[in-house]
Amino acid sequence: MTLETAVARLVNQIAHWTPARWEKPVSAGASTRAEAVHALAQRLADAAADASGQPRRPVPRLDNDLALPDQLRVVSADLAAAGASRPDLLALLEADTRAVAAGL
Repeated sequence: MTLETAVARLVNQIAHWTPARWEKPVSAGASTRAEAVHALAQRLADAAADASGQPRRPVPRLDNDLALPDQLRVVSADLAAAGASRPDLLALLEADTRAVAAGL
């Protein structure tokens, strides 16, 4: 599976969630599903910044959790556009994305 596929599957899994579903707790790391997905978006954004030689910037934590799937789409597209060509890094991010999806 590629990182793009893993992100697409995760987005399909979460895109229809209600605010109540976003607020449910998760067991690994973050305290809510929204925080877990936002943290993943930040890791993807950091990798995109590193790949393009740009400074890392925080992914905004918006008031509406329903925007999180779109944020994931954007940061994963940024990573693809940055031309991240390190297979080891992409494999780690793909595994990270699958792990977050499984923990939700």
